[in-house]
Amino acid sequence: QLQKDLEEVKELLAKATRKRVRDVLGAEKHKLEMEIKNQPPPKPKDVAEEEKSSLGGYTVKINNYGWDQSDKFVKIYISLNGVQKLPAENVQVNFTERSFDLLVKNLNGKNYTMTFNNLLKPISVEGSSRKVKTDTVLVMCKKKREEKWDCLTQVEKESKEKEKAAYDTADPSEGLMNILKKMYAEGDDEMKRTINKAWVESREKQYKGDIPMDI
Repeated sequence: QLQKDLEEVKELLAKATRKRVRDVLGAEKHKLEMEIKNQPPPKPKDVAEEEKSSLGGYTVKINNYGWDQSDKFVKIYISLNGVQKLPAENVQVNFTERSFDLLVKNLNGKNYTMTFNNLLKPISVEGSSRKVKTDTVLVMCKKKREEKWDCLTQVEKESKEKEKAAYDTADPSEGLMNILKKMYAEGDDEMKRTINKAWVESREKQYKGDIPMDI
């Protein structure tokens, strides 16, 4: 799936002529390449099938979590009702220097997985661990350097920086246009009608010479 996204971004980049569009597509291309690079290698089919058959039930991807940090650890909290009743070997976490994946097997007839790739900074594989508490799995990622993390992953950081750059512009009218475009993209039908009406009215005033328009 990531490879298909990358191919499409490359096609768009080849067609793009505007510098801002090329910059955004270039950043997206780099992000996808990093995600693909950091993916764990695919397991041989027979091993993957054997693991799948041994799990039983069906697998649920975990999307909800909380996190905080201390000087030495980044801590990820995952809520799973009754997880403390499972045998210890049913809760597995595999760490690499920039990723971890969690597998909880056979909890109330289901398996649960969570994967984090492209962690913001390197972690110590040997110093990282997991703890099972009442209705909660705590993943402890030991920082290689005692410094504050602004977010969990490199992708989150790039996304925040890109969004900030879109509004942090020296041209106020360009900044306003970016905000309007975002409101239009995320708004409901009523919001779209309101923005369209304002746009048409401003264009009419421009043609009449009432206001200057440099957009």
